[in-house]
Amino acid sequence: EDADNDIPMALRHALAGMLDRITACQDAMAGIEKQLAEIVQGDTRSQRLMTASGVGLITATAMSAGIGDFARFPSGRHFASALGLTPREYSSGGSRKLGRISKRGDVYLRTLLIHGARSALMAAHRAQKRGQPLDHTQHWALALAERKGHNKAAVALANKTARRLWAAEHHGTSFDPDHVSQREQPAG
Repeated sequence: EDADNDIPMALRHALAGMLDRITACQDAMAGIEKQLAEIVQGDTRSQRLMTASGVGLITATAMSAGIGDFARFPSGRHFASALGLTPREYSSGGSRKLGRISKRGDVYLRTLLIHGARSALMAAHRAQKRGQPLDHTQHWALALAERKGHNKAAVALANKTARRLWAAEHHGTSFDPDHVSQREQPAG
């Protein structure tokens, strides 16, 4: 619409058509998100899952629909392993070596959890810069990101989130970012 720019008229018409398609896609996405929000209103599991940092509307509904009964997993590690978030183990004799994540299991849910963990890690980083208080998990994730890098920390945070979501669902409680399991508790 800006007549002063150097874009040729033929290209303006093509760009206008593309902008119309983008607007139609955005409207369709908004409609889908509205439908998902209505589904969440009646799904207490999705509401509980959404209390976790990095788990939003799409991840919660996909996990609620895709996982089925969380009780089929005996532990949080089994659940994270089913999503492909646990490291491969190369052990022999007395030496235990952990490799890259297995990437087996549900690719879509794993991707959603990792992207959510990236978002949670960035939010923790911004909160730290502003001097806002951080919870236990945010401190852990930021320290890990400093030692191992952002991507590895995001995957580790996704693994931890998956395990904690399993625990919250298993015990029927809401997600607690400051929860420390009995194994993680400091001595003394």
